[in-house]
Amino acid sequence: MKIVSVEAIPYSIPYLKPLKFASGEVDAAEHVLVRVHTDDGVVGVADAPPRPFTYGETQRGVVAAIETLFAPAVIGLPLTSREIANAKLARTVGNPVAKSAVDMAIWDALGQSLDLPVTELLGGYTDRMRVSHMLGFDSPAAMVDEATRMRETYGIEVFKVKVGRRPVDLDTAVVRALREGLGDTVELYVDGNRGWTAAESARAMKEMSDLGLTLAEELCPADDVLGRRWLVQQLDVPFVADESATTPAEVTREILGGSATAVSIKTARTGFTRSLRTHHLCEGLGVDVVMGNQIDGQLGTACTVAFGAAFDLTSRRAGELSNFLDMSDDLLTESLVIRDGELHVLPGSGLGVRIDPDKLAKYRTDH
Repeated sequence: MKIVSVEAIPYSIPYLKPLKFASGEVDAAEHVLVRVHTDDGVVGVADAPPRPFTYGETQRGVVAAIETLFAPAVIGLPLTSREIANAKLARTVGNPVAKSAVDMAIWDALGQSLDLPVTELLGGYTDRMRVSHMLGFDSPAAMVDEATRMRETYGIEVFKVKVGRRPVDLDTAVVRALREGLGDTVELYVDGNRGWTAAESARAMKEMSDLGLTLAEELCPADDVLGRRWLVQQLDVPFVADESATTPAEVTREILGGSATAVSIKTARTGFTRSLRTHHLCEGLGVDVVMGNQIDGQLGTACTVAFGAAFDLTSRRAGELSNFLDMSDDLLTESLVIRDGELHVLPGSGLGVRIDPDKLAKYRTDH
């Protein structure tokens, strides 16, 4: 069960429509498939979705970091030496999605080698999660139509609404239209991707105070320390730290400093090993957790639900697990299925996924 090689394969799959939000726009999944090979012939896989406008990583940068830094660091290690692998990866600063994909591919290979699902290796609390669907910028009518379609087709009853535009009325009008169009039983929460100031955020939340929102995420920049603390004190819903809380140290600073009251865990940027640390910290602090989405494809979503279903805390809220539906195609041999508003952990050992070689050959961009 030793690692003998690590591949980093860039690929690109178009989205059905561009996804727009305050910090950027994405019209294709330009990701990196990571494969960890062992001396027993097992191949663990994971996905690295670069987000240059959030973490500074690019597709070419992820490939280079894995090939020149992270692959040499883990080759020769047993799959069980996950803490050693994590320590070696941590010697290089930054590169969160590159590190995370290597980490998760190691966990997948370990699960396959032991004939156990990753979610059971992690915790095994449940086998499914409720699904939250993310709605990107569009007109009120278009966003209501999309939410209605997701509800009728997949039974989804929880929606994360992207906000952060100026004037703030653009987005408050959208959220009001969603509430009026979908009714009171649907759960709505908002994510500003740091697009507003603290004052704009407070005004927007006041305008939406009658809409029954359940969470507010990253409405203003994390480096506006005093403004952010002031904002959190104005709110009567949990304020979720996402991009501002990518490590346990950042989580500690955000929560104890009064700049947030909840945390988003994204396996795409903290893998399984570092997500475990964040989970345990949040559990100890009594902090609410949301399983977030880094505009993941099906492979990334399989990782998110595997981790989220492993623990009581991470499975309480709906996970952001549906944005692969916005992709025109995917790499898996069998598609994930959302039914009755839920996504089940895939059966089988490891992550339970298999890569379609023909689709990989079609979409890879390195030859």
